[in-house]
Amino acid sequence: MLDGLRQFIADIVSPDADQDRAFDDTGYRLAATALLVHVVSLDGEPTVIEKRKLHSLIETRFGLDPGTADRLIRSATRVEGDAVDLYHFTSVIMRSVNEEGRLRIVEMMWEMVYADGQVTEFEDNVVWRAADLLGISSRDRIDLKHRVAEQQGKPLAGASKAADATI
Repeated sequence: MLDGLRQFIADIVSPDADQDRAFDDTGYRLAATALLVHVVSLDGEPTVIEKRKLHSLIETRFGLDPGTADRLIRSATRVEGDAVDLYHFTSVIMRSVNEEGRLRIVEMMWEMVYADGQVTEFEDNVVWRAADLLGISSRDRIDLKHRVAEQQGKPLAGASKAADATI
C-alpha cells in the first residue's frame, strides 16, 4: 500500500515518469543512444545540426516516432550524465546485440562524429574505446570511419589517415 502511495505521488510530481520507464537501464536502445549522446557532447554543447542528426539516427535506425525518440534521447542524456565510464552501456549492448548490430552502432557513432564536419582526437578516441568494448576489430572500426566520411563527403585529414594506417 505504501508503495502504491509513493508511485501515485511520483506520478503527480513527474507526469513523464511512465514514458521514461519504457527505456530502462537494461535496454540496448537506451545504451546505444547514451553512447551517441556522449559522442555529440564531447566538444561542448551540441549544435542544431548535431541534434537533428541524433534525432534522425534514433528515429530511422530504431524505427521510432519523433515523440518516442525525444523521450529516449532525454532518458539517454540523463543516464549518460550519471555514467562514470562507457562500460555500463557497452556491456548492455554486448548482452543484447549481435555483431552486425554492434557494427551499426559504431557506424552511428561515426555519423554523429562527422555531423559537425570535423573529427576531434577526443571523438576518435571515444569511438575507438567503445568499439573495442563492443568487440569490433580495429579494421572494422576504421573501415566504418572511412565509409561514413566518404558518404558524408568529408575528407579524412592527413593526420587521421596516418593514425589509422598505424593500427
